[in-house]
Amino acid sequence: MRISNLGGRLALLTDTGAVDVEKASAGQFGADPTAVYAKWDEFVAWARSADLPAGTSYDDADLGAPVPEPAQIFAIGLNYRDHAVESGLDFPAEPPVFTKFRTSLAGPVGDLELPTDTVDWEAELVVVIGRAARDVSAENAWDHVAGLTVGQDFSERTRQLVPPAPQFSLGKSFPGFSPIGPAVVTLDEFADPADLEISCTVDGETMQHGRTSELIFSIPVLIERLSAVLPLLPGDLIFTGTPSGVGGGRSPKRFLRVGEEIVTRIEGIGELRQKCVPGKRHTTAFA
Repeated sequence: MRISNLGGRLALLTDTGAVDVEKASAGQFGADPTAVYAKWDEFVAWARSADLPAGTSYDDADLGAPVPEPAQIFAIGLNYRDHAVESGLDFPAEPPVFTKFRTSLAGPVGDLELPTDTVDWEAELVVVIGRAARDVSAENAWDHVAGLTVGQDFSERTRQLVPPAPQFSLGKSFPGFSPIGPAVVTLDEFADPADLEISCTVDGETMQHGRTSELIFSIPVLIERLSAVLPLLPGDLIFTGTPSGVGGGRSPKRFLRVGEEIVTRIEGIGELRQKCVPGKRHTTAFA
């Protein structure tokens, strides 16, 4: 099942096109793309038994963030060994956690406004929580996952790394810095949801390529560690980390430029496409 946000309305993407959930369910489920996760079990039961109508054609540009208003967004740093190495840091003993504010969320296709000359890319697998999780063991963690989607953790490196106290959450939360999509794909669609190919290209040049099985802290372990501290709520997002190949890890460093297109792909889910355009310039010193 592929769950999307089409023009602000909850839709299923099928082989025949997009199916509006509110209309197909005769109002049993509303149009809000985020609210459905609070009724996850009921929704899955309906979707698997419903005689869905033929879908209608749609433009990828009309797809929004499939979960536009999560209560919480968690992001994990240094969760691939090769990325920790390129960052010059030790492998973490615990998952480094920060947040991306939800006003930074965007759909899978669109413009990325560059506020400075030091904006970097980070391809990420994003987990969507489907059932509330508190003190959940890794063994049972997949039971709390609604599905997976593609994400980009765009990062303004100057703001992120400003001394003496880095500002990870602010540096990664400019408008449009958290595109996700094109859909939330349920776990039954994957042969192995823990081992997916992930890549990122800039103007056709491969910058990142890896597999999600290379995570230091697996999805079940992330859910276990996070839910030991606080409740994970239906619709919450977890950006699980990025493989090596980011611009800030290169020598010389390489950041995004106006006119470039970033394509982020994950096997079995789809792709994001962002075109870099001029943004409001931030001239105030980050200090």
